Amino acid sequence: MEARTVWKVLEETAAAHPEKPAFQQPLGGGKYRTWNWSEVRDTVREAAVGLHCIGVRKGSIVALQCETRAEFYIADLAVISAGAISGALYTSLPFADQAATLRASEANVAFVENRKVARALEGAGGAPHGMQWILLADDEGEGTLTLSHLCEIGRGRLAEDPSSFDRILAQYDPTADAILYMTSGATGEPKMGLVTHRALVANIDMAPAVLTLTPEDSTIAFLPSAHIAQRVVVELLPVRQGCCVWFSEGLSKLPHEIRAIRPTFFLAPPRLWERVFSTISAEIRKRPAPVRRLFYFGLGLGAKAARLKQEGKRVPPAMKAALRGFDRAMFSKIRERLGGRIRVPASGSAPLSKDLAEFYAAIGMPLIEGYGLTEGGVATLNPLDRPKPGSIGTLLPGVEARIEEDGELMLRSPCLFSGYFKDPEATSRVLRDGWLATGDIAETDADGYYYITGRKKDLIVSSNGKKIYPARIEGLFRCEPSINHVLLIGDRMPYVTALFTIQGNTGDANRAVERAVKHVNKQLAPFEQIRKFKILDRDFSVDTGELTPTMKVRRNRVLENHRALVSEMCMGRDIE
Repeated sequence: MEARTVWKVLEETAAAHPEKPAFQQPLGGGKYRTWNWSEVRDTVREAAVGLHCIGVRKGSIVALQCETRAEFYIADLAVISAGAISGALYTSLPFADQAATLRASEANVAFVENRKVARALEGAGGAPHGMQWILLADDEGEGTLTLSHLCEIGRGRLAEDPSSFDRILAQYDPTADAILYMTSGATGEPKMGLVTHRALVANIDMAPAVLTLTPEDSTIAFLPSAHIAQRVVVELLPVRQGCCVWFSEGLSKLPHEIRAIRPTFFLAPPRLWERVFSTISAEIRKRPAPVRRLFYFGLGLGAKAARLKQEGKRVPPAMKAALRGFDRAMFSKIRERLGGRIRVPASGSAPLSKDLAEFYAAIGMPLIEGYGLTEGGVATLNPLDRPKPGSIGTLLPGVEARIEEDGELMLRSPCLFSGYFKDPEATSRVLRDGWLATGDIAETDADGYYYITGRKKDLIVSSNGKKIYPARIEGLFRCEPSINHVLLIGDRMPYVTALFTIQGNTGDANRAVERAVKHVNKQLAPFEQIRKFKILDRDFSVDTGELTPTMKVRRNRVLENHRALVSEMCMGRDIE
């Protein structure tokens, strides 16, 4: 398919499905404001012309500070369609950190949620002289510019000069940069990565071969829009496929929204899938012994059938008949909690544990895990008909991969980023002769499925020279309902130790964590086993710098914040 701009993709979808619902923005009280695709196209065009009228040009960087909502999508698409570069801030970060990113991006125009946010960013030193704030919420205050006013300006210009937008489009092509991503900074200071129209469109053009989404499908958007998974999969992919996006009012309302909206396609991080699993596990433990035994028997049967399907083998008729009964009695009720219509339940933004994937496969809703990164776009996805638990799937069409001698995954595709913003040295370290060094350690099997076993920078080398990849071991704890986070320690030490954060009271959880450690240790080589651990009295957080905005653990900051406890684990009793 020929290289196209993001605007061209939107224009094609609006022409093919003008009256189909595109966005559903909650207004409160169960009411929604609906945009169809022709309205989205027209509003984006008006806003793009409005941006040009206030001085935004090709290559200008425009910042966005907003929770994920329809107005963010409109503003984002308008910036990109104007030939400018859209840079979204992580709203979960403290305003001082957001202000630092805003300054580093050199943006002179910024869309913000409301006047309060603009003042907070100004107070934190994030606004250069002459910063033009555009409020996404309507505001009648004097001297304010809102998204609605911006569209009015664009509408007026188009009425006077109908070819004004065509002239804007003529000033850039698919090689122009469209998005400035801020990386999460899990292994160091955050960087900002530039991605072109060509790379974005090439990525979403890969979808139809592996993901059959149509205008009859729908999804719910709730992840931060600064993250690549949300931006590509839940914003740009629906624009390409014409499916409807419903916007969440917030995490507290998400469970109800899922049941009410009944999406057919749903992307969530592993933490959400873990919470559903933990809730179900807690409820089952309260049931009478016969009910528990029946549930676990049915789960085992479902897991066996799922494995047969993964291996391409036939499920015996007797097993199918038995599973239909378990499905009616139990599994369908679990799926109903997630709306009951999801046919593409996707997990992304962090690794998914194999045990968790096997549970969902057993109840008839196998999770589809993929892999992507800011610098390389979405690169792999598990096939819908044969997902493999623990795997990130197979390469998308047009993506090439190789594994280096040290295990690092290298990627080559039309989706690679164009480089880090004003940082050619950092760019040259990851882009080598057209290949992207991902920093992830990977393996592949005979069927072409890939597996991420760790991060190159996180590699632990014990004092006896043994190499340990902590991400793989930490992932084995993800199905433990009492554990929030686990961080392995052992570099240049004779044995492995761990820090845990838990739900509930620390004293009550100590036995549960010790049981979990013993269970995991049985699955590990002796040199990988956890010999000692400590439970922290609080969870990791973004405010303490221990978590990135995408909830990845910053190892160095955790070790720095809890240095005394880490030192203490060099002494004391081992876990037997």
